[in-house]
Amino acid sequence: MSVLFSPFQLRGLALPNRIMVAPMCQYSSVDGEANDWHFTHINSLALSGAAIFCIEATAVEAIGRITPGCLGLWNDATEAALKPILAAVRRHSKIAVAMQLAHAGRKASSHVPWNGGQLIPLSEGGWQAQAPSDVPHKEGEAVPLALDARGLARVRDAFVATANRAERLGIDALELHCAHGYLLHQFLSPISNKRTDQYGGSLQNRMRYPLEVFDAIRAAFPERKPVGIKVSSTDWVEGGWDLTQTIEFAGELKKRGVDWVDASSGGVSPLQKIPLGPGYQVPFAQAIKQATGVNTVAVGLLTQAKQAEDIVASGKADMVALARGMLYDPRWGWHAAAELGGHVDAPPAYWRAPPHEQKDLFGATTFGAR
Repeated sequence: MSVLFSPFQLRGLALPNRIMVAPMCQYSSVDGEANDWHFTHINSLALSGAAIFCIEATAVEAIGRITPGCLGLWNDATEAALKPILAAVRRHSKIAVAMQLAHAGRKASSHVPWNGGQLIPLSEGGWQAQAPSDVPHKEGEAVPLALDARGLARVRDAFVATANRAERLGIDALELHCAHGYLLHQFLSPISNKRTDQYGGSLQNRMRYPLEVFDAIRAAFPERKPVGIKVSSTDWVEGGWDLTQTIEFAGELKKRGVDWVDASSGGVSPLQKIPLGPGYQVPFAQAIKQATGVNTVAVGLLTQAKQAEDIVASGKADMVALARGMLYDPRWGWHAAAELGGHVDAPPAYWRAPPHEQKDLFGATTFGAR
């Protein structure tokens, strides 16, 4: 029997398989509000055969967006925009829906990737980015504003407010974005955190604010619903954040009841040197799991069903998350199940889809027609 298509329990959330549609920024919102593009994107991938779909990095305040096109959930308008999209998912799919809560920190106020992705100056409609320290992401860029005590409290409370809105929308799980060089990762990394107060310097101090934010979200979100976290396991820069520190951080999160650690990497410095290749980040998930026993999610250029099966069957990670692979093949879960002998759920209107030799792909289904 396929392990990839075996059930997995996260608190009160019973998942039928170990596949997640990873959160993927679409850069297609206006004023943080979801629109018809998100309706199409989310509802399409809700029928992918994955057990859980994670909504893209969702900014907890307007200045926490990476780009002007980033999704948000910080006011009534952004909440209302997501409501009909989620209602459509619930009507047609049994997939669990998670949301990744995010704040860009010093990487905010950037152009969308297809327009270069560089910092937007204030004179051209950008906004003042805020960060742990007044250190720009890239040499020559405008300096971010270092967060003071009031700013730290504001951002923490914004994460909580967004978690409360997510619960009101019926979101099944949350993932805290602590990776890819965004705000909470900026606190962790000595490359971006030059503070001299209780939030900077030692590893314990650099972990303090991300842990405070996690604790606040965990306290606000219903106990029966899982809360995970995405981390950059290494900065890929000498003297930066690394796997040893990540394991220490994961251990602290485990004490606080984290439900999974999604092990990614990089993003805090343009000096990073990443050895890209299929499954290049899987050893991070494996090392974190072995050292702490926490549930891990493997990510990074995972495209093949047998590759995903090996990762979970060998115990390297508990789940896999696919991003680009799902965009390229929105029925990836169907095809993986057909290859590995698993079953997936699909709405009755699609029951005729599989070829005859895969007629049991959707389990016991009947379809009569005249």
